[in-house]
Amino acid sequence: MRTEWTPKDLPARQFYKLMTALIVPRPIAWVSTTSVEGVDNLAPHSFFTISCVEPPIVQFTSVGRKDSLVNVEATEEFVVNVAPESLQDLINASGTSYPPQSGEFDELGIRREPSALVRPPRVAASPAALECVLHSTLPLGDSTVVLGRVVNAAVDPSVLVDGHPEVRRLRPLARLGRNEWSTLGEVRAIDRIPYRPKEG
Repeated sequence: MRTEWTPKDLPARQFYKLMTALIVPRPIAWVSTTSVEGVDNLAPHSFFTISCVEPPIVQFTSVGRKDSLVNVEATEEFVVNVAPESLQDLINASGTSYPPQSGEFDELGIRREPSALVRPPRVAASPAALECVLHSTLPLGDSTVVLGRVVNAAVDPSVLVDGHPEVRRLRPLARLGRNEWSTLGEVRAIDRIPYRPKEG
């Protein structure tokens, strides 16, 4: 017999904790933005995925009005930096609610590098970054989904094998429930099975 809840059974924050414990693992978008005043912001967002193939669009969700959202709305640009295992402590620290006039790059001593096609910088030590221009935003309750069209992908050659990113070299982090994180575990390659009609 299962334990069951509806959203009415739990306070909103508790149902949120339930969902984030069940919808795992979640990749982390380490989003860099630049404010109108020129402050470079950096924050992890674990509600992140691909939204469209052609054109290439990714999305992250801002729960509440975080600096990332405010900056993207104002400048229409952002960068998704891959969040690698080697930078976990800095990624976690960049989730601190610094005031808008304080940039996480400077507060935490995170080295930047210029992006190719957008103003917000990339994280120099991140193995890969997706430079994005705003496609649209979608308000949903207390959150806003931010959709960005990818205009440039910058990947460190050290994580490429035959010209393709290799996940064992990327070593991406993922978020789980509560304060839990996960690192890359066993990787198994398995091909998709094509449909074949049964004979007879």
